[in-house]
Amino acid sequence: MKKVNQLLGQFLVWRVKNINQKQFILILSLLVGIFSGLAAVILKNAIHFIQTFLTHNFKVAHQNYLFLAYPIIGILITIIIVKYVIKDGLGHGVSKILYAISKRGGHIKPHNNYSSILTSSFTIGFGGSVGAEAPIVLTGASIGSTLGRIFRMNTKTIVLLVGCGSAGAIAGIFKAPIAGLVFTLEVLMLDLTMASIVPLLISAVTSATVAYFFLGKEVEFTFALEAPFLLNNIPYYVGLGIIGGFVSLYFTRGVMWVEKHLGVIKNPFAKWIAGGVVLSFLIFLFPPLYGEGYHTITELLNGNSNEVLNESLFYAFHDNIWTILVFLALLIIFKVFATAVTTGSGGIGGIFAPTLFMGGVTGYFFARLANTLGFVNLPTSHFTLVGMAGLMAGVMHAPLTAIFLIAEITNGYGLFIPLMITSTIAYLTIMYFEPHSIYTKRLAAKGELITHHKDKAVLTMMRLDKVLETEFKTVYPEMTLGDFTKVVSSSKRNIFPVVDHADQLQGVILLAEIRGIIFNHDLYNETTVEELMEMPPAIIEHDENMDNVMKKFEETGAWNLPVVENGRYLGFVSKSKIFSVYRRVLIHFSDE
Repeated sequence: MKKVNQLLGQFLVWRVKNINQKQFILILSLLVGIFSGLAAVILKNAIHFIQTFLTHNFKVAHQNYLFLAYPIIGILITIIIVKYVIKDGLGHGVSKILYAISKRGGHIKPHNNYSSILTSSFTIGFGGSVGAEAPIVLTGASIGSTLGRIFRMNTKTIVLLVGCGSAGAIAGIFKAPIAGLVFTLEVLMLDLTMASIVPLLISAVTSATVAYFFLGKEVEFTFALEAPFLLNNIPYYVGLGIIGGFVSLYFTRGVMWVEKHLGVIKNPFAKWIAGGVVLSFLIFLFPPLYGEGYHTITELLNGNSNEVLNESLFYAFHDNIWTILVFLALLIIFKVFATAVTTGSGGIGGIFAPTLFMGGVTGYFFARLANTLGFVNLPTSHFTLVGMAGLMAGVMHAPLTAIFLIAEITNGYGLFIPLMITSTIAYLTIMYFEPHSIYTKRLAAKGELITHHKDKAVLTMMRLDKVLETEFKTVYPEMTLGDFTKVVSSSKRNIFPVVDHADQLQGVILLAEIRGIIFNHDLYNETTVEELMEMPPAIIEHDENMDNVMKKFEETGAWNLPVVENGRYLGFVSKSKIFSVYRRVLIHFSDE
């Protein structure tokens, strides 16, 4: 290991002398694209192999009961790997990346280079109702972070490489380089500058090329646009956008509600039993909930809605359109529960595929219901595609990603206008109720979310302990004015925190407020600190985020505020110190 470090050190010195920073970043982005593309290929093949092995030549009449066992087994294997092999929580992939960007300078633990691939393969392969996209995005981001740290790049470059890995992951798993680029800019919220756009493009294109090389040219959903887009159908695309917004809201709140209630169970194996049983029962009744669900979307795109009932207990009624519509409606309702109990009980996966699944089913249901009622003759395949984009725009708050992803993976560029209409309206609809996406909701609540708003982004990257000042002299309530003046004579500050003997903050004394009596010797023995102190206009807790801290300064007009931990005095934060640190972070944060 020592020899390797020596060689690496020698290479880094050679690199600095012979390859400038910008050129080396482009080389690293190429490597990130290659590795993230390979990771996507490995994950897709692993899931396909496990699913094929378990469900090949599945017979409903004789083997349907296996749906009751597979998901439970898959989640158990995942829990064992996480608990005893990885020994670290994996959590929600995209949220973890956002946290790493916001609070860890893009640093992601090295085990994420492989751990998400390993665990999600078993979760999804055995029927977990989640997607492979979030795990592969975390893998790609981890690859970028790891390479950045190996070659000792600065924080700004590591964050960029994290974005390159994420773009490469999406581009590789969907063979959609534009969507990978847009996803990184829109969901991970990296700034769009010339310093970032070229590396992101290189990683996305490289990863998609690797995926094409190993997986062939076939895209996720086989679809050929046979009928042109008709202007007469625009009102229906608007209606689908509104419905998609509300279904997105149901998905977001439903998933978080179920995960919250499962989180009450502290024992991981008890949680596994509770979630696994619910998931297995749902898949037993509704087999399309098994795994990613892309096969169902393909059948709907090709107009084979009766095949959706295949392998289910309702197959005997597959020729009845009302049975099919009711079945599809139930899929929309229960997909939320299936996804939430998969992740909530210990499985590893993302909400990309469930979002596309619900969107496709919603779009097909909407068009087929309208056609059945005789209102109009809508192309169900078009609405299936557009519904997928609508749900993605709503759930992920990423309308551009939704538009380009669906257009790329389905070659449905002829539907650009309806994709834009439905995605935009779905996004605006859910934004009225939910200002944050399912990815960012948890981080935003903690003030740990970086955004495109430069001021808020810089404040997010600042830490309270970096601006805490502790050189203030403390005084006690029982001290006399005479004792207090002795403390003043040895202090360089004009603020004095008043604490008890357990260091609990009692108040503050501002020198400017008592200047009129501090030289009155007649009061030295008669007046105590307790009589002179006052409460500060606001108190800051040690774990508050900088955005809240600045709000308190704005609301109170104060220039200095005390910081406490459970009431115990720690120090002061000054507005001038925050501005000074803010300026340094802003210079470092800005690319150009």
